This record gives sequence, structure tokens and C-alpha cells, in this order.
Amino acid sequence: MTDFLQQILGNDWENALIIIFNLILIESLLSVDNAAVLATMVLDLPPDKRKLALRYGILGAYIFRGLCLIFAAWLIKIWWLKPLGGIYLLYLTYDYFSKKATPSPDDDTLVKEEKWFYKMTYGLVGQFWATVIAVEIMDLAFSLDNVFAAVAFTDNIWLICIGVFIGILAMRFVAQWFVKLLERYPFLETSAFIVIGILGLKLFLALPCHFLEEHAWARWIEGETADLLVSILTAGFFFVPILTSRFFGWPKKVEPTTQEHPLEDHLEQFSEK
Repeated sequence: MTDFLQQILGNDWENALIIIFNLILIESLLSVDNAAVLATMVLDLPPDKRKLALRYGILGAYIFRGLCLIFAAWLIKIWWLKPLGGIYLLYLTYDYFSKKATPSPDDDTLVKEEKWFYKMTYGLVGQFWATVIAVEIMDLAFSLDNVFAAVAFTDNIWLICIGVFIGILAMRFVAQWFVKLLERYPFLETSAFIVIGILGLKLFLALPCHFLEEHAWARWIEGETADLLVSILTAGFFFVPILTSRFFGWPKKVEPTTQEHPLEDHLEQFSEK
């Protein structure tokens, strides 16, 4: 049993456990964001069709994240995919903060009617199946988010598989709980995208490290110390704001109310059998 755990966690158990803990945080937050987008994509369907479309959506999420486990094993063996993944994560961070800076909140929502794949399929298969296809395409994009974020933490394929599997469980079981957490601490979404940017930068640095691998700084970036530093930094971006919010009132949290939350109601579909 000990040998099996050592094969999964490696020699540095403490660092591996920190990585797993951070994977739980980032994969869960990414999955909540994914689930929220998927839920909004089906809101224009008749009520009896929404549940079915979401079930197709969660099935697609399972399939694509399962395929990403295979992709992750391939990803860590091909060095140039890491910087490409880093550019992708950096783009996600830029896209989030650029939309956050826009004056109109309407710009921050995903409008499926504007997507080319929805326009192309709507006339062929109708509103319901066009929505399902749009949801599945978004599932594929979200699965790439999860696997690139996991690879940025570690090259250990076992830990990467744990991270992607956590993403699957998060879509299935913890989406509602994290929605409530984000409602009370809305600044955590910003923290999540700061972390995604850090992970993207770490992945992108694989490019100069590959060509300058003999340099001490390149060995340091690719070493366990840098992985540990990124893990601690990641945890800090989540927990420091929560602690300062609770004890010093900044950033401000949102007090719980008895208001209805229609988006949360739709996210319940992700936890139904």
C-alpha cells in the first residue's frame, strides 16, 4: 500500500498533498464556472427540455474529461504543447479581465446565438439540438481548461489524473456548494483567474526552459521548489482574501439572503441522477 501511494504521490508527500489540495480548489472553481455557463445556455429552452439538454451536457463533460486523461498523458510528453497551453490559459485570464473592465454587464454573458456553431446547426437540427451541440462544444473547451490547469501544477500523471477526475466530480456533486461560496465571496472568481494566469505563465515558461535547460533558473523553474511555490501562491490567492474579508471586512463579502437564485436552481440539474 505504501509503495502504491509513493508511486502516486512521489517522494515528496507534503508537496503532492498541497498540489492535490490546490487541484481541488482550482478544478472545482473552474467546474462551477463551466456549469454556470452551461446552465445559462439552456435558459431559452422550454422547461421540460432544459433538464434533458443539461443531462446531455453533463454526459458530454464526463466523456471529454475522460478523454482528457489520455490527452494529459500525451501532453506531458510533448514539450511544445505546454507553452501552447500556457498561451491558452493566459488568453482566458486576459479575456476575463477585459470583459470585467467593460462598462456593460451584458458583455460578460455567453450569448450562444452569436456563436458560429449555433448559427450553423440551428437551421439544420432546430433549437434543442443546436443548443445541445453548443453545450458539447463548450464542454470540450472547458475540458481543455481543466487539463491544462492540472498539468501546470505537476508532471506527475497520477496527480494530473486525480485533478481531472476532481473536475468530473465537481461538475457532478459540488457545483451547488461552490455557487453558494462564490455568491458569498464573489471575489474568489477573480482569484481563480489570477491563479489561471499564474499557471499559464508557468506553462509558457516551458518554452525558454526547453532551449536554455542548462541554465540554473531553467532548472529551478522546472524543479519541485517552483512547483511548491506556485502551489503555496495558489492557496494564498484563495485563502488570504477570505481571511481578510472575515476579519477586516475587505474584500467585502455578500451576506446570505432568502432571495431566490434561478441560476442555482438550474445548477441543481447537474446533481440530479
